Amino acid sequence: MDGNLSNLILALGIFALGFVSVGPNILAIIGTSMERGRDEGVRLALGVGTGSGLWATLAVAGLTALITTYAAVITVLKVFGAAYLLWLAYKAFRSAATADAEVRPTAVRGRNLYAHGLLIQMTNPKAALHWVAIVGLGLGADAPLWMGLTLIAATTLLSLAGHLAYAVTFSTRPVVRFYRRARRWIDGALGVFFTVAAYKVATYRT
Repeated sequence: MDGNLSNLILALGIFALGFVSVGPNILAIIGTSMERGRDEGVRLALGVGTGSGLWATLAVAGLTALITTYAAVITVLKVFGAAYLLWLAYKAFRSAATADAEVRPTAVRGRNLYAHGLLIQMTNPKAALHWVAIVGLGLGADAPLWMGLTLIAATTLLSLAGHLAYAVTFSTRPVVRFYRRARRWIDGALGVFFTVAAYKVATYRT
């Protein structure tokens, strides 16, 4: 398999698995869907998904320009990206080792839930760090333009689909109960994946 394509697939895999690692955006969607209903959760999810698309565009455009001008930037991205993935692995393992950890969702209030979702995602520091790891792995110094465009389109669609799936499925309480029962196994598997991904980022050669 072509090196660019394999890196792109791995970067998309890291992005997709981010949906299993529950953060403030997903907790907001879960809580809103449970308390205010599926339609309200869907509107919030659409805003969050749009925010992911904006982050993707800003990250790819800005970081690609820096990499083109300063080839050494890719080394900095590798260091920060690997460190962030190791931090995610630590959080996942710690959560897996905690027997009484629970999802505590909080519903979002307000009329324009789409705008709320967009604001939640654009002010989420986790999103910025996540994109440093994704772009650092998916785009090398010699990455063609189609890779950046594909990364933007694919992650935007994945984000919309993933967050909408949370809004739909977590409007039912049995799903929440199942997630809590399986959470430790899920978090353990995530810890392993993020550790391997950190190694891949750190050892990636441009």
